[in-house]
Amino acid sequence: MVMPQEQKVSTCFWFNSEAEEAANFYVSLFENSRITGLLRYGKGAPLPEGTALTVTFTLAGTEFMALNGGPRFTLSEAVSMVVYCDGQAEIDRLWDALLAHGGREQQCGWLKDRFGLSWQIVPSNLREIMRDPDPVKVSRVMGAVMTMVKLDIAKLEAAYRGD
Repeated sequence: MVMPQEQKVSTCFWFNSEAEEAANFYVSLFENSRITGLLRYGKGAPLPEGTALTVTFTLAGTEFMALNGGPRFTLSEAVSMVVYCDGQAEIDRLWDALLAHGGREQQCGWLKDRFGLSWQIVPSNLREIMRDPDPVKVSRVMGAVMTMVKLDIAKLEAAYRGD
């Protein structure tokens, strides 16, 4: 049976062998998220029989795929997941969860989780701030962002106001 395609474009992430673990972890972090499909390797495949070949999943209603393709390719900062958070508590929760068990902090609200996927954890109002027609306000906020690792909404708003 062919399922109707709801999302025309989707992203596929290449993992060595941890696609199923990563997908299960990611769906645990966001509301309206779930595993939607799982295809496993059979006998004689490049990875052990029963290992997930592909895992399809939704995060906050957006569809993705994780592929276990072996060590040929690795994830890099060239592609990142951007999560717009509605408050500091959500930033803190996601930041801590994504760093758990071997993730690494990076600058300007970026981090790399234990699977190697890069994330940008940012306040949802940052988009609006960056579109402000006043280049001085935008410059102050970008200056503040550049000094941070995990983004701090109160400090970004203070920079926006010129405090």
